[in-house]
Amino acid sequence: MNPILAVNSGSSTLKFGLFVPDGEDERALLRGSAEGIGKGKGTLEIFDGGGKSLHREERKYSSQLEALKHVTDAMAALHFEPPVAIGHRIVHGGPRLRDHARITPDVLKTLGAAIHFAPLHIPTSIELIRGAEAIYPDLPQFACFDTAFHQSLPEEAYRYPLPATFAEEGVRRYGFHGLSYASVVHRLGSALKPRTVIAHLGNGSSLAAVFDGRSLDTSMGMTPTGGVPMGTRTGDLDPGVLFYLIRVHKLDDEGLETLLNHKSGLLALGGASDMRQLQASAAKGDHDAALAINIFCRAVARTVAAFAVSLGALDSLVFAGGIGEHSAEVRAKVCAQLRLLGVEINEERNQASQALLSLEESPVEVRIVPSQEEAQIAREVRSLLAV
Repeated sequence: MNPILAVNSGSSTLKFGLFVPDGEDERALLRGSAEGIGKGKGTLEIFDGGGKSLHREERKYSSQLEALKHVTDAMAALHFEPPVAIGHRIVHGGPRLRDHARITPDVLKTLGAAIHFAPLHIPTSIELIRGAEAIYPDLPQFACFDTAFHQSLPEEAYRYPLPATFAEEGVRRYGFHGLSYASVVHRLGSALKPRTVIAHLGNGSSLAAVFDGRSLDTSMGMTPTGGVPMGTRTGDLDPGVLFYLIRVHKLDDEGLETLLNHKSGLLALGGASDMRQLQASAAKGDHDAALAINIFCRAVARTVAAFAVSLGALDSLVFAGGIGEHSAEVRAKVCAQLRLLGVEINEERNQASQALLSLEESPVEVRIVPSQEEAQIAREVRSLLAV
């Protein structure tokens, strides 16, 4: 069956899936996630390909690596065939690692040299790669970079207005959530409209302008901190705010990083990073929670409108990610601000989170397409194994 294990690590979660080829696609034998990593308590849940729960337990995980070891033990206990290869989602590979690639000592060395591009993500990725090597010493491992999808960005989209020497060092827009975008493009197939904006909205949120299946513009920048406000990240800021924080509040680089990535965004605005909590609080009259939701939706709508300029028109808007797939309120607020572009949705379809949301007569198609990052990792790895 030649199963491929896809590993997708987040800040406090480890998602995974075991996939086998199914025609030209990948079929899940199992999917699952370890939640609450690094927190007081956590859970592990494993489902079969049809969504039936196979295993669930509460367990404390001190690290991503500990979670991975327990995941592989649980897979073996369920008598699944061991994988023939492992694919890792890597958030950032720096300027030199942009293509999905088999992991070699040189690739690991280059990844280690790029830690300053994503200090919150790359060390964990390296730890997981080395840990997986210890668990499966004979298996090939592959790095699937979230930045790879955005290699098609034109220079006017990725270049910052800074002296050229910084661009030569790799200071540029990279874009992220590439595996999510690639999975949406794959799933839509021939139904993908030529000028599409995909909004991956979750705890980390970004948008991409996709022209004929290729990234033309994207909201995140050199790091995943840029773009629209997120669960705990600021999104784009006037650089003068940073000067103020340094001069007046005496923040150093670590203090800035903690503030901008972990103490800002929806959490700072509304008291919670989870959109579901914000919506519940707003429904009870909490002004700050309602403001956080409105600021988020306004930023998303503004980005969609800006990307209509990048694309020359707007044929389709696709919602993905946890918020994009499940929050009817957010989708409605975003779309209401885009009526000037011809965006009109059916409220009953939206409340039911149906796949097609737009009115039949609307010139802009609006859809929900759940992203499948783990399946996309398996597709990328399978294609590299075939080379």
